[in-house]
Amino acid sequence: MNYKIIAAGAMALACAGAANAQSAGSLILSTGWFHLSPQDESSPFTLQSRGGSPVNQQIPNTGSAVSDSDTIGFTATYFVTDNIAVEGVMGVPPKFDLTGEGQLAPFGKIGDVKQWSPTLLLKYYFGQATQRFRPYLGVGVTRVWFTGAEITNQSFIANTPILGGPTSVNVDSKWAPVFNGGFTFQITDHWYAGWSLSYIPLKTTATLDTPNSPSPVGPLHSVAKADIKLNPIISYINVGYKF
Repeated sequence: MNYKIIAAGAMALACAGAANAQSAGSLILSTGWFHLSPQDESSPFTLQSRGGSPVNQQIPNTGSAVSDSDTIGFTATYFVTDNIAVEGVMGVPPKFDLTGEGQLAPFGKIGDVKQWSPTLLLKYYFGQATQRFRPYLGVGVTRVWFTGAEITNQSFIANTPILGGPTSVNVDSKWAPVFNGGFTFQITDHWYAGWSLSYIPLKTTATLDTPNSPSPVGPLHSVAKADIKLNPIISYINVGYKF
């Protein structure tokens, strides 16, 4: 008799889980921690123009690197079917340190920048809607743009052949694909934990604009550029609530 009672209880719990699983029409809101690790590579800086005249002179053994960063993230996942979901992703803009490479390495940190990258994903969840553990694969698109880019190292500004004076920085905005995979685990009827890993192949251009760069004939307006491959790998650990 006791075995029958236990079996009946287990079936009741299974049914309760099934009624509250990740199925068509489910909406899960989550928050967690993003770790962004750029797999960066920079071309040498190129002096594009000086005093309004084209120069296109590459400055050998120069470049920049981008630090890792962490931030808080938010996602909203809606299940179109038991296996297919769409997800919107947004995070508090992380700040990245910019450092010099090659002959610029002795300057250490030369500046910083904030990144915005709202993302839309289409995800396929494996297994049945009633399963507590569900791995998935996803693909999507993101719009990446940068704000607050600035050169903060005064020694770098004053002692490099690129700048030589107060300089503004602009980093081009880009659309990029996103490749994503991970899993969710149902803790209770409504609470979930999850982890994911994403890769974004991303290439952009940084432009350094110096209105008064010193020269033998006096201050001249100089513009320098460098192409940067960021290609970040992004991990996300989170907890979510299903409505």
